Amino acid sequence: MDANLTPEQSLKLIESMIGQAKRSFHRMSFYFLLWGVLLTLAMVAQLFSAQFGISDRGYGWGAASIVGAVASAIYGAREGRREQVETMADRVVMWLWIGFVITLLATGIGAGVAGYSTPVGSIMILTGLPTFVTGQLIRFKPLILGGVLFWVLGTVSFFVDPLWMGILHIVSMVFGYIIPGSILKQQENGLRTA
Repeated sequence: MDANLTPEQSLKLIESMIGQAKRSFHRMSFYFLLWGVLLTLAMVAQLFSAQFGISDRGYGWGAASIVGAVASAIYGAREGRREQVETMADRVVMWLWIGFVITLLATGIGAGVAGYSTPVGSIMILTGLPTFVTGQLIRFKPLILGGVLFWVLGTVSFFVDPLWMGILHIVSMVFGYIIPGSILKQQENGLRTA
């Protein structure tokens, strides 16, 4: 890089780097929308099954997990090839969510082995952490509030019956993932036209 940049060139370089960082963060909208919709549908299926006495054996959750994992992997690989620069913040967010998934799997397996009827409250509380931290890293208030909502509704869910626990899960997905993901998507579309 040329060390003798004019002030105008320096400003353009800085603006370019800021724009690239914003595009990098806003491409996360896909993941929040994907997982928000899939996990909401899985909970709706579970509630529907429970209300009509149908044993679903967690098939909805399994299907949502498989579809989400495959779609996330394909999208992530495609975006990884497209991105020219990976920032430190990109790496922090990536490893935060990988750590979350590992913790989530361990919690789900542990809950199943221990015979818990549903680990939904614990999962909601766990989900609050990476959502909140991601919101803080990208300075995006809807995700910060979404993380707090996951913590609050996850805690409340320990004190209600399973039907209300499911409803709280749906509310947390809509307001913690889907709405912030939609706002991120709108901002991402605005960055593409700029």
